[in-house]
Amino acid sequence: MIEKNVNLYFIYKMMKLISIILLLLSNFIYAQKIIENDSLKKYSFLDLKIKFDNYYFRDKTYESKLIAKYFLQKAKNERNESQIADGYMLMQFDATFTDALKYIDSVNIYSTKLDKKVYPAKIYLLRGNLYFKFDYFKQALDSYILALRYAKENKNERQIAFTELNIAFLQNYIGKYKEAAKTFRYYLYNGKALYNIERSQIQQNLVDAYIALNKLDSAKVLIKEGIQSSLKNKDKYNYYKYLCLQSYYNLKTENYKKAVSDLLLCKKYFSTDPSDLNINYTLFVLGKTYIGLHEKDKTVQNFIEIDSNIQKTNNTFPELREVYTYLIDYYKEKNDKEKQLYYIDRFLKVDQKLDEQFRYLSVELPKKYDTPNLLQEKEDLINDLKNRKKNLYISISILLLILLLILYLYYKAKKTAKEHQKIAQELIHNIENKNSKSSDIKKELIESKISEQTEAEGENKATKAVPEDVIQALIKELEDFENKEDFLKNGITLASLAKNIKTNTAYLSEIINTYKEKNFTTYLNDLRIDYVLRRLVKDKKFRSYKLTAIAEELGYNNVQAFSTAFKKKTGTTPSIYIKEIEKTTTH
Repeated sequence: MIEKNVNLYFIYKMMKLISIILLLLSNFIYAQKIIENDSLKKYSFLDLKIKFDNYYFRDKTYESKLIAKYFLQKAKNERNESQIADGYMLMQFDATFTDALKYIDSVNIYSTKLDKKVYPAKIYLLRGNLYFKFDYFKQALDSYILALRYAKENKNERQIAFTELNIAFLQNYIGKYKEAAKTFRYYLYNGKALYNIERSQIQQNLVDAYIALNKLDSAKVLIKEGIQSSLKNKDKYNYYKYLCLQSYYNLKTENYKKAVSDLLLCKKYFSTDPSDLNINYTLFVLGKTYIGLHEKDKTVQNFIEIDSNIQKTNNTFPELREVYTYLIDYYKEKNDKEKQLYYIDRFLKVDQKLDEQFRYLSVELPKKYDTPNLLQEKEDLINDLKNRKKNLYISISILLLILLLILYLYYKAKKTAKEHQKIAQELIHNIENKNSKSSDIKKELIESKISEQTEAEGENKATKAVPEDVIQALIKELEDFENKEDFLKNGITLASLAKNIKTNTAYLSEIINTYKEKNFTTYLNDLRIDYVLRRLVKDKKFRSYKLTAIAEELGYNNVQAFSTAFKKKTGTTPSIYIKEIEKTTTH
């Protein structure tokens, strides 16, 4: 039976916190001071809201009321409609039900010109919290459903979170702990729009639900975290709330003596304010613990205190049935008919109210909240599946394109390799058969690809600026350069060659361009590549060299320059050419 009771004691506190958070733009709490010593005039509206939160959340009702009144008067004096709305909101927190409802109606009037993303969902949230506080659960649920609708329309994540948390409290009330725990767990770990102080309250409710569901290990972990955090932050109020939860845990695990020890401390702390529902929580768990210790008189003492508090506040909870049936049975055993009759009367009044609430919530919660949520979840799943299928088709298409590209590149590479092999084989064949005496092997061997620039005589090609005797001399020098294989030397340039043969670069460049039909760089590369083509065929040892060593022997500074020049002239690569030579020699 205790599982139905524990959750409700935290709900009222959470209602207070959520209502205040709707006002606050910041979560920082000033150090508490006695309000009579404060000069409220020096505070801004935001500062006043923070101070209100500081007092109200710690049940300093007198101080929080003074701040609320001053806040509202300040807003009216300044004719600030936004702050007037907030002032009425502050006023409703500790007011009677009738007055609080009037204050919320005033908020509604002033909110018509305010941020539509916040209103009217904020109004329905406030009404829902007020109805919940005074046990009007039917009206509370209806208000929360409307608040949720407007919050979703405006995509206000904080209001959506608060509304769904409030509905989770109602689920707890009718024993739907699993559904409530799901909501608490989600917002504890995924509530990006929530502040740390809000998550602390959610964590306490999740612990409560876990214990009700007998998920004791999970509850124990969160209780330990909560106690450590409250001690670290010197937060007495939350420390004792977690101590109460730990006592509930100890009750479930039958560690009665430890539970009693802690609960007596909690009772002393919370008894200063009978309106604080944590005192009823403490008294109920303490009474249940004494039942475990077979101390009936102490159980009765605590249950009587609960009845006294209920008559003062009129706040009921489902486990009151257990409280009153225990008292009825106790006085029946004592043969005290007067008290037995009294508690029967109390039971009937409370039971009628609880029964009405339970019946309405049991029917309307699934209809107005659970079913729409399931339909939305179904729609989300359908959309998710559609998106997954779409993404799957896109992924398959991309994979097919990649596969086709790979196949294309593979066949292209194979084709290129075959072409390179064919070129290499032709080069080898022509060199072995000595079909060409030309220094430009590729031109002679591969279908004479280089066309003649002109059919005129070489003498007429030369620039008139170069004397005839110089032309003949330079042609002779170039022949010597080729025959002596000086082109294999590293670092040869047009300037260095011109210097060696005692001419200028202009004459030399002109002769090479005219008679060799290429520029100096191409001329030099062609000589080197023609040389390496012949030597690789003839010299087996030379073929065993690494390409780096071959490049150095040819006068290149690096293997990349050699490979580029080789492929440009022959159409194949040095590696393929060498492999084809090896195949030829092995056969």
